[in-house]
Amino acid sequence: MIKIGIDPGLSGAIVFLQGNSPVEWHRMPTMKTGSANRVNASALAAIIRPYLYFDKPVHAYVELVSSMPGQGVASMFSFGHSAGVIQGVLGALEIPVTMVAPGLWKKRAGLSGQDKDASRTLAIQMWPFWRELDKKGAGQAYADAALIAVHGD
Repeated sequence: MIKIGIDPGLSGAIVFLQGNSPVEWHRMPTMKTGSANRVNASALAAIIRPYLYFDKPVHAYVELVSSMPGQGVASMFSFGHSAGVIQGVLGALEIPVTMVAPGLWKKRAGLSGQDKDASRTLAIQMWPFWRELDKKGAGQAYADAALIAVHGD
């Protein structure tokens, strides 16, 4: 099985795992629309589409997003827009999707109550060969996306 882990949002990532091993990863593709950044739906589809031709089933695990206290209206709209574009692309490509609450995958990963960088540390321990995890910002997004897929079942 090919698992697709997606950390939604403009600074998120998409990670492809075969079994529980990462085989490909990308930062969320974005584009400028007026003064706002948005997820680039066609670029996201182009990243995912080649996996539809494998002889293995494909399943996507996407972090279930919601608003957070203190978050501004514009940032909440942007985050929701990103999540909607991602779900739309996956639906159009007919990929089964499991929405995973942040508390669920973090609990299953043993990360409940830990700081945000704990997921990157865990991912480095699980996949020590994956050098992109060493980069603080990108590594955090890749780690979250991969762990969403691994612990989303």
